[in-house]
Amino acid sequence: MSSSKQTHIDALERELRHRVNGQPASEQAASAAAARLRTRIVSEGLMDVSYAPVDSPFGTLLAASTEKGLVRLAFPEESVDSVLETLARRVSPRIIEAPASLDRVRRELDEYFAGSRREFELAQDWRLMSAFAHKILRVTYEIPYGGVSSYQEVAAEVGSPRGSRAAGNALGSNPIPIVVPCHRVLRTGGSLGGYGGGLDRKQYLLELEGALQRGR
Repeated sequence: MSSSKQTHIDALERELRHRVNGQPASEQAASAAAARLRTRIVSEGLMDVSYAPVDSPFGTLLAASTEKGLVRLAFPEESVDSVLETLARRVSPRIIEAPASLDRVRRELDEYFAGSRREFELAQDWRLMSAFAHKILRVTYEIPYGGVSSYQEVAAEVGSPRGSRAAGNALGSNPIPIVVPCHRVLRTGGSLGGYGGGLDRKQYLLELEGALQRGR
């Protein structure tokens, strides 16, 4: 973050801490000041990470984006505090809840779950992935809607034909599930294998896309 950007944010935070008309701020006044601060931070592009809840058939997901794109999509059972702490440590501590900044993410996911979207057009920020996971997930991202691959095939694509287990570990650490479709990777022979979001969700997504018959 540039020093001028940091200085501007610090000034806004000091403004929030000021007394209202020389008196300690009431809870209502403090809430209003916080809302104004949030609006200014978002409108002036001073945050590095914005996040918001996103509805899904699985419950409420947590989506987070940077200026580069979607950086995290967390399932409902993941601790919000833990997700935000990781983002603060590995991306930036300048994080703010800003639902409007995630409108496109929300819209495309809604369309996908409704069956009307086959490809995501969202930019992604891949920085939370290791170098090997990045390679594996880049290959995975190219698997088309309704298609599947295997751990062995994905590993071979990145030059590790005997790296099925490592590929599985990389897929299990995918920070942007659904959008980066690790659910489309199965065991050789067609069994589901594993999935960080749980096998029921993996089956649901494959059935939604027509890659697996419902009730199988």
